[in-house]
Amino acid sequence: MKKRYVTLLFLHVASIVTLGSEQVLECAKPLKDYFGKEVCIPDTIDKIVITCYGGASQEVTLFNNAHLIAAQPSVSHFPQFLRLFPALREIPSIGSFSDVNIEELMKINPSIVFVGATSLRTNENIAEIGFSVYTLGIGRHDIASLLEELLHLGVIFHEEQKAHKIVDYWQKSLSMITQRIQNVEPKDKKRVLYGVGSGKSNFEAKRNWNDEFIEAAGGINAASEVSIKGEASLESLIVWNPDVIITTRSSSNKSNAETLRKTPALQHVNAVRTHQVYEGPVGTSWWDRPSPESILGILWLAKILYPEETADIDLKQETLSFYETFYAYRLSDEEYADFFERRRE
Repeated sequence: MKKRYVTLLFLHVASIVTLGSEQVLECAKPLKDYFGKEVCIPDTIDKIVITCYGGASQEVTLFNNAHLIAAQPSVSHFPQFLRLFPALREIPSIGSFSDVNIEELMKINPSIVFVGATSLRTNENIAEIGFSVYTLGIGRHDIASLLEELLHLGVIFHEEQKAHKIVDYWQKSLSMITQRIQNVEPKDKKRVLYGVGSGKSNFEAKRNWNDEFIEAAGGINAASEVSIKGEASLESLIVWNPDVIITTRSSSNKSNAETLRKTPALQHVNAVRTHQVYEGPVGTSWWDRPSPESILGILWLAKILYPEETADIDLKQETLSFYETFYAYRLSDEEYADFFERRRE
């Protein structure tokens, strides 16, 4: 594969040089990516390639440019996203993260390539060819970096007003949660375990989205004291004894909420005993992972943790308003209901 790539690089050297010059000439101004690296952004973007997933396509399409996407990883597991942007169903993938087909990328010849923060070598290879490469914080975001990224994407796509509007909505919503739960005593704060999947729990010994997601909703991360990086067995749930457990809603998640609720060894864990085990809702993306609408997931979690204090927050109305404001899309009652797990207990 490496030999093929080098051969391809030499065969296209003339077009590469031309492409690089055109990109520089069209550059409106440099803009910092997730790592703070200045990227030359073409003033006119007529073709986009995305080589990462987990919220990337959702961020990019927020700014009215779904029709410009020429390649992206499949988003078939997000039916609501495809209702908003049905043309994306037919968009091909040229690979993702460190597994990108460089030959196909060159055939497409995009104006800009959006890449993930975890595939540095491949990203560098793409940039060396001459493409404008913008790194998104997929898999690395906290709330601040996500909001900053949305502002940057607003600049890239000349949609600054919309970017500021959604960031303003996030900030007002976070403040609303803080105000509602300000009188909750520290001893009464709910301990939340988030991230159970594939039979094991995944944690890292540093602050990450898990902490932000839980704490923004007013909870305490039950795994915040973990001194390991990687996987912890489900037996750890018994030791941590969280009040609430949140799992990601996914067909590949073998330890989904329903399974955890029925696991005999976990019946004395507070969250299981009190029926406080949930799968995160899914709209255009997972509400429990970074994306433009994950603020709705934070509101959802706050209402689970403190139902009395947040009783006046109408999650359905917030969601319908969000979709109409930022996607110009009117959700039906059935579509909204599909965002949530149909609990059988």
